[in-house]
Amino acid sequence: MRILTIGGRAIRVAVRDGTPGWPPLLLCNGIGASLELFQPFVDALDPRRPVIRFDMPGIGGSPAPVIPYHLGTLSPLLTGLLDQLGYAQADVLGISWGGGLAQQFALSRPDRVRRLVLVATGPGALMVPGHPRVLLRMLSPRRHRDPGHAVRIAGELYGGARIMHRLIPRSQLHVYRGGHLELAADAERLAAAVEAFLDG
Repeated sequence: MRILTIGGRAIRVAVRDGTPGWPPLLLCNGIGASLELFQPFVDALDPRRPVIRFDMPGIGGSPAPVIPYHLGTLSPLLTGLLDQLGYAQADVLGISWGGGLAQQFALSRPDRVRRLVLVATGPGALMVPGHPRVLLRMLSPRRHRDPGHAVRIAGELYGGARIMHRLIPRSQLHVYRGGHLELAADAERLAAAVEAFLDG
């Protein structure tokens, strides 16, 4: 665990060393999630794989940003992070908002991304507009208060992974049962799926 200054931003970073020659896995968390949240997932990965995690500015141990940030300004942060740690390329896993960041990084610096893993995320700012019924369900707080209701509408709200799968060349789709943070809740099962993709 350390604080690195990249492009004028202080970022808390955790690095698990692995076997030399293995590409590291760079984890991009969602907004509001500190790097500790996915410790069970990191523990379930092959110990030979180096893993890099960081707290977004203003989250966990990373100081709040002086000016607001967005996907475009954080993508160079990932380049600087890999540079400081001495990695020319990494496998990148993004979850939730971090999936948008991972996509932006892969688009802007494809030379730095070997493989891309997207978990519980969407296609970024240019999303396909939802059906009005789906948008109404998203606006209702009932999905957060009524677990039965949430289960009934989950397919409508979160079924967009198939669209991304069709749009990303040579992609693989892995649909899992579980929630938004299943990467932490069922780390063993999902770590095995991620490892199979990275090694394939």
